[in-house]
Amino acid sequence: MRRFDQQLAELNDKLLEMGALIEKAITLASQALKEHDIELAKKVIEDEKQIDQIEKDIEALCMKLLLQQQPVAGDLRLISAALKMITDMERIGDQAADISEIVVMMGDAPHIAKLENIHLMAEATIKMVSESIDAYVKKDLKLAKAVKKYDDVVDDLFDKVKFDIIELLRADNSNGEQAIDLLMIAKYFERIGDHARNIAKWVVYSIRGRKIKAR
Repeated sequence: MRRFDQQLAELNDKLLEMGALIEKAITLASQALKEHDIELAKKVIEDEKQIDQIEKDIEALCMKLLLQQQPVAGDLRLISAALKMITDMERIGDQAADISEIVVMMGDAPHIAKLENIHLMAEATIKMVSESIDAYVKKDLKLAKAVKKYDDVVDDLFDKVKFDIIELLRADNSNGEQAIDLLMIAKYFERIGDHARNIAKWVVYSIRGRKIKAR
């Protein structure tokens, strides 16, 4: 195998590794919220450093490929897309940590509402992140487009969370602080969905040379 091909394979492996880390971060942040697990939330915050480091490793590898190997058009798009993707992936890690910071601040106070829709948002964003990275590695245009479309599921769930919290406050506004915290958590999950959609757009660019248009 040519050195260039080896480095491209290494790039794919690193992206999969980073993808696994951010999937884990979302999963653990959701679990910490569900179980009032402050120590688990703190772990997510601490593990963000690992995500930041692998972003730097991928960035360095991409620059090496660009500067040393002089890739042709198709490979150039793959590398350029990877550089864009890791920015969104790193932000997903940030937002999982942001969710966890709110969990720490909330402590062990009983939840004022059922969190079913928030946890469904977490599951949906994990699916989007996983499939967007798989689409890149497999050069699967159909899967990338499906990820973009699936963002509507996350947005619909966010609307449901907003409605539930508004109704809750109308009935009893004595727990306004936690209501705002839960709404912020839902907003972070909604943003994670947006970043996963962005990753899918860059996958389309890497394959076809152009991104999916915005909504």
